[in-house]
Amino acid sequence: MEYLGEIISLTVAVSWTATALFADIASHRIGAMPLNIIRMGLSIILLAIFLFVLTGAPYPLYANNQTWFWLGLSGVVGYIFGDYCLFNCYVIIGSKFGQLFMTLAPPVAGIAGWIMLGQQMKGVSWLAMAVTLCGIAISILAKDKGSKKVKLKLPVRGVLLGIGAGIGQGIGLVLSKIGLDHYASVLPADASSELLFAVPFAGTMIRAIFGFIGFFAIISLMHSNSKVVAALRDRKGMTFASLTTIFGPFIGVSLSLMAVQYAKAGIASTLMALTPVLIIVPYAIINKQKISLKEVTGTLVTLTGVAMFFLL
Repeated sequence: MEYLGEIISLTVAVSWTATALFADIASHRIGAMPLNIIRMGLSIILLAIFLFVLTGAPYPLYANNQTWFWLGLSGVVGYIFGDYCLFNCYVIIGSKFGQLFMTLAPPVAGIAGWIMLGQQMKGVSWLAMAVTLCGIAISILAKDKGSKKVKLKLPVRGVLLGIGAGIGQGIGLVLSKIGLDHYASVLPADASSELLFAVPFAGTMIRAIFGFIGFFAIISLMHSNSKVVAALRDRKGMTFASLTTIFGPFIGVSLSLMAVQYAKAGIASTLMALTPVLIIVPYAIINKQKISLKEVTGTLVTLTGVAMFFLL
């Protein structure tokens, strides 16, 4: 089918928009930390079932020590740090602005790839980063009434958490690539197509395992286990936590891999980055807020920067 990859990419953006909205509600209802550990646990179960169906084993076959190390490190940076920041960011400034800060992930991944993998950074990539930052600034800055001073219209802590989420996601992606490269290098030469297709999902499972262990350790040290127990008893909270898991790590990741197979990576990545635009209307309806022209403009400028980064 013509444009199949593009259609899948748009579906991914919709799926991630739903994830952000569900996570926003779940974070407010049961708390960011309980949501994270529950989401990691559900992700491991779903991925184990998927791997068993695909490869006959409910765990990452052939993964060596280097694979576990790099993907585990990716889980620590991307999940424990990045998602901790993201879901706490949702609680403070909401998923609309939280997703806007996630557009920092591609530039951060570019810089991390440049430093860690020696990947080249074109001049236009630096310009794209500047445009992305300008778009975010337009959305979160406002003139102080009665003066010409510009100030943040969002809580500083929420902004810092949003920046942390984008940084964690970007660096986590590069660490994942290193880990997946190690995994692919130890697969048998005659590996089946199912086994090859399962590699990213196996990598995601390793990351989720480390994420679960990390969040469990943090919650135990904070003596907050009772909050997790209370969250598990919250039927509505668990419903939204389950939806967050299904539309995010499971459906979102699966379709994103398919999108890159059927469309050019740059086009697919740009379309999948539409989440900050798609979330504006449903977020406004759910939270009964007016849609600001300034915020829409800032979001579109941000998306332009992301598109420049991938397509030019």
